[in-house]
Amino acid sequence: MHPYKRSQRLSILIREEIADIIMRRIKDPRLGFVTVTDVEMSEDLKIARIFISVMKQEDKDTTLEILNAAKGLIRNEVSKRVRTKFIPNIEFRIDKSIEHGDRIDKLLREIKEQM
Repeated sequence: MHPYKRSQRLSILIREEIADIIMRRIKDPRLGFVTVTDVEMSEDLKIARIFISVMKQEDKDTTLEILNAAKGLIRNEVSKRVRTKFIPNIEFRIDKSIEHGDRIDKLLREIKEQM
């Protein structure tokens, strides 16, 4: 028996494949440095929420537009690379955990300076 649920194993595989597809297949010059940070799969494996991080904060909206426009290409490539009965619908979202971590670090530094 596997220690993880199938949705967790599939999300790891899809994260790796989508990161590779973004890096190698999407040729839009407006697309900057994008990192796929996480993939959340629904329990029925029909929806994959892909969380991305963008290097420049001002490029977030443009990056989301480019990736949403390329959903069909990305989903098609995933279907060729991953053997599963259903290929999930893809939703791109900005990962806010990095910003949240930076904010916590900033607050901790301020507290340390006040002591």
